[in-house]
Amino acid sequence: MNASRTSARTYKVVVSRLLPAWPSLTNHDLKSHRRISQAASIHKLRQPPESQTAPRTAYYHKFFHKPNTVVTMSTRSGDRVPIESQRVDAPLTRSATFLVVTITDAPDAVDVVRSTLSAIDNLAKNVSIRDLGAAFACTVGIGSEAWDRVTRMPRPAELHPFPVVHGQKHTAVSTPGDLLFHIRSERRDFCFEFERQLLDTLGDAVSVVDETNGFRYFDVRDLLGFVDGTANPVGPAVPASILVTGEDTAAVGGSYVVVQKYVHNINAWNKLSAEKQEAIIGRKKIDNVELENAAAGHQQSHKSLATIQDKDGEVHEILRDNMPFGSPGSDQFGTYFIGYSRRLWVIERMLQRMFIGNPPGLHDRLLDFSAPLTGTTFFAPSADVLKKLGTASSA
Repeated sequence: MNASRTSARTYKVVVSRLLPAWPSLTNHDLKSHRRISQAASIHKLRQPPESQTAPRTAYYHKFFHKPNTVVTMSTRSGDRVPIESQRVDAPLTRSATFLVVTITDAPDAVDVVRSTLSAIDNLAKNVSIRDLGAAFACTVGIGSEAWDRVTRMPRPAELHPFPVVHGQKHTAVSTPGDLLFHIRSERRDFCFEFERQLLDTLGDAVSVVDETNGFRYFDVRDLLGFVDGTANPVGPAVPASILVTGEDTAAVGGSYVVVQKYVHNINAWNKLSAEKQEAIIGRKKIDNVELENAAAGHQQSHKSLATIQDKDGEVHEILRDNMPFGSPGSDQFGTYFIGYSRRLWVIERMLQRMFIGNPPGLHDRLLDFSAPLTGTTFFAPSADVLKKLGTASSA
């Protein structure tokens, strides 16, 4: 009896490092490995499961292994070349840091950047090894103006600077950014320590444009009080939505990334009734139930305007890793939008529908309470591309 209790307690300690939602499990669950595995699967809905039904893509997502995705492309000879992606589909975490920098004019700046990016995995290990249950990840994006001099490789077909979107009332601004570091962890101190070591390594090769520290707010809600990210793809749909495949051989295994930093007029928003807020968002505030779409030609909700269909009626999903940020003492309340997509045009069309309207003139009413301070586009290349950056200098 005592040995059994000790074993159960030990099992609970081990699994609790993997499942932040451990308190929802009972002692009875400890006796059932199947239930433990089920809970783990629910926690990792964001990650594609192992599958033998997708011959062109292989996944390996284990708790104590890097949950990267391996994308394979066929060569003319028929051989399949494995390409390791970055962790663009890492799980949602309690903390995140969004760091955007530009490359300076220092003589060795590009060499330092290339060397740092090529060894980014080693830098991440310095931090992640201290707690394997902290779900640490860092995704690197490279901006359009920096791509050629940093990579000296063919450009992804859709990569270009963030386009300004002018609506009748609101504007999506475009701001500088050569490199994006999307740093995530269950522990805030991990994000802090990695950023410290990263900036120490980069030194005067870069200049910080924006640094935003995000946090998970209750049950994945934004500071407006609504659940954020409901429309995200899950399971096998994640890599299909965010990773470039054979349609662009220069970009295979990578993902387009768009970031915008929104600040909210929280006082004006809170003066609205719950019903008016729900009409703007397109979902119920308490239970997150989706509302019916408005008829064509009428004012559309944020949910409807952010849903993108092609001419054949196919819906194209993106992966949002949005995070609230702010400081009540400074009267700052915001949402950091970050979207990953296999196709950049999907996010750009989404922004056009929000700021210009569909039909034009009927913009997203959420923008009456949320203003974008930044707007930058990046491409997160495969991990294999990053590793190759340290093989040659810029001389």
